[in-house]
Amino acid sequence: MGLNDYIPHLPLRFWERIRFPNKFTRDLAWGLVIGVTLSLSSTSFALLFQDWRRKRAIARIPPRPIEIRSDEIVNGVIGLIGNTPLIRINSLSDALGVEILGKAEYLNPGGSVKDRVALKIIEDAEAQGVLHPNTGSVLFEGTVGSTGISLATVGKAKGYECCIIMPDDVAIEKVQVLEKLGAKVERVRPASIVDEKQNLARKRALEFGNTPLIDPPKSDPEVVVSTKADSSEVGHEVNSSEPLIPSIRLPELLKPALETKPRGFFADQFENESNFYAHYKGTGPEILRQTSGNLDAFVSGAGTGGTVAGTGMFLKKALPDLKIVLSDPEGSGLYNKVKFNVMFDTKEREGTKRRHQVDTVVEGIGINRITQNFALGLDVIDDAYRISDAEAVAMSRYLVVHDGLYLGSSSACNLVACVRLAKTLGRGSRIATILCDSGSRHQSKFWSDEYLKANDIPIDPSIIGRLLES
Repeated sequence: MGLNDYIPHLPLRFWERIRFPNKFTRDLAWGLVIGVTLSLSSTSFALLFQDWRRKRAIARIPPRPIEIRSDEIVNGVIGLIGNTPLIRINSLSDALGVEILGKAEYLNPGGSVKDRVALKIIEDAEAQGVLHPNTGSVLFEGTVGSTGISLATVGKAKGYECCIIMPDDVAIEKVQVLEKLGAKVERVRPASIVDEKQNLARKRALEFGNTPLIDPPKSDPEVVVSTKADSSEVGHEVNSSEPLIPSIRLPELLKPALETKPRGFFADQFENESNFYAHYKGTGPEILRQTSGNLDAFVSGAGTGGTVAGTGMFLKKALPDLKIVLSDPEGSGLYNKVKFNVMFDTKEREGTKRRHQVDTVVEGIGINRITQNFALGLDVIDDAYRISDAEAVAMSRYLVVHDGLYLGSSSACNLVACVRLAKTLGRGSRIATILCDSGSRHQSKFWSDEYLKANDIPIDPSIIGRLLES
């Protein structure tokens, strides 16, 4: 017997049992094993890094206001503005495998997202000494309805009257609501952006008082204010320190009585940056907090541009990988601006339009110029979707049937864009959007089958079913 016969034979290890026909096969197999191992390791590292960044973002979120209250009582109508729920749109989320979340802005007391803007514009003007409540002062604005209703609601709560200039072809129920709120409504024919009627609210604000307090060139994004006081009661202008409303110059008050005289105030929602900051300081932080930083995309339409710019800018700073996407209706030029850096839409050709402003049944979003508020966030918008009237109408009807959600036209546009975007994202992703207002303000047009048929706009909810299945 040899020496080897006395050495016990240990069991072979797993990799020693594997026999390869040749060296090349062995090297290839080991290469695959090592490659898969490295791939899994890098994926795990990426996920850990993403989770670390998300936790850092969450750590920067301020605590919810409700958590520091001693009770649930809010201070009048103003206390109801903001902190709206973020709701899961069940039918769309279940069909797509992507969480579609809607910020229920229609639950604000004035019924829309514009309550935030109205409150911020008024509070900033008060902080500057431009407005003083309960003095008979009047707020002037040009709007298709929602901002006017919000200004009238917040204005009444804070001690101001309201005068609204609006197109005469918007849904009549918006006019009725404004009149019930005590606002004076002046209806005009829809006008192009170069038409003098676009500045009618500005003109009315100056005509209200005997003396202009702030009357900048029309090209400047500044607020216009006039006063019933005589010119002898108004002194020379001085700069205010750290103005909340950019570029405002305030008059030196020679007599304290000047503050008690009625003023005409042009809110200028399109150019007044208080609009942007209402969302940068309000809507954006709320969405980040409500999602705990677990968010992949934000979708919004743009009229004044404050919502998509302000909310998008805040969320992008907190979550750099987040996609900001614009939802744009037919006839608006913003889609082409985002996609191709050109402000033009084929529906804007002469002789092809139903309306002067934007050729769509959708009200509240869509425009053919770059506003100051939109410009502030243009660089953070990653993509855009063009939404047809037929798709918006179909989405509104689909949501009523499947979710019991009765939404307005801009909300429907946003959700169509969410569905399209979801098709490009992985399962389990999260998209947040704005549910701007309810359908109650759109009954005579967007929610009127007769109106839609008269304007050759199809009513076909199956469009959404096919979009979800595609």
